[in-house]
Amino acid sequence: MRKRGRERLQLLLDATAELLAERLDEDISLAQIAEKSGVPLASVYHFFPNRNAAFVALAQRYHADIAERARTPLHPPPSSWQEFIANSQRAGAAHLNRNPAALRLFMGAGVSVEVRNTDLSGNADLARQRTAYLRATFDMPNLPDLEKWVAVSIALVDGIWALSYSLHRSITPEYLSESIRCATVYLRCYLPEIVERRRP
Repeated sequence: MRKRGRERLQLLLDATAELLAERLDEDISLAQIAEKSGVPLASVYHFFPNRNAAFVALAQRYHADIAERARTPLHPPPSSWQEFIANSQRAGAAHLNRNPAALRLFMGAGVSVEVRNTDLSGNADLARQRTAYLRATFDMPNLPDLEKWVAVSIALVDGIWALSYSLHRSITPEYLSESIRCATVYLRCYLPEIVERRRP
C-alpha cells in the first residue's frame, strides 16, 4: 500500500475507534466512518466492504500495539514470575481503559466471530511472547506445556475483565486485582513458587 493509502487507512481506523467509543457498534455505518474521517464513501469501500471489516482491522491494530508494548523491556525488571504476571496485567488493563473502543471490541458481548477470532489470535501471540520472556528471564524448569498454561491464564483474565466491562464499562481496580489473583493461583498449579532469575 502506498503512503497515501496507509495514511487514509489510519484515518479510517481512527474514525472507527472514535465512533465505537461514542456509540454502540450496531449504530455505526460505513457512511458514518466516511463522514467522521473526511474520506469519501467510495474510497471507504475500497478499504472495507462492510463495517465489520473495519472492526476487524481496528482489532488487528490494537493487537499490534499490544504486541509492541509486550516487547518493550520492563523497568524495573520483575523479581519473580508472579510480579511479571501482575505487572503485565496492570499494564494491559491500563492500556484498554485508555482505549474505550478496544474495550468494546474485545470485552463487549456483541462482537462478531471475525473480531473474536482476531482477538484469540492476538492472545495466542501474547502467550508466546510472555512464555519466551519467562524462559529467558527466569531459570524455569523444563515445562513443555508452559505456553499452553500461559494462554489459559490469559483466557481466564479475559473472562474476568469482560465481566468488569459488562458491569462498569471499564476494568476496575477490584476486578483487576481479581484477575491477577486468578492467573497467579492457576499458574501456581504448575510453576514452582520460587524461581530464580537467570544470571546476566
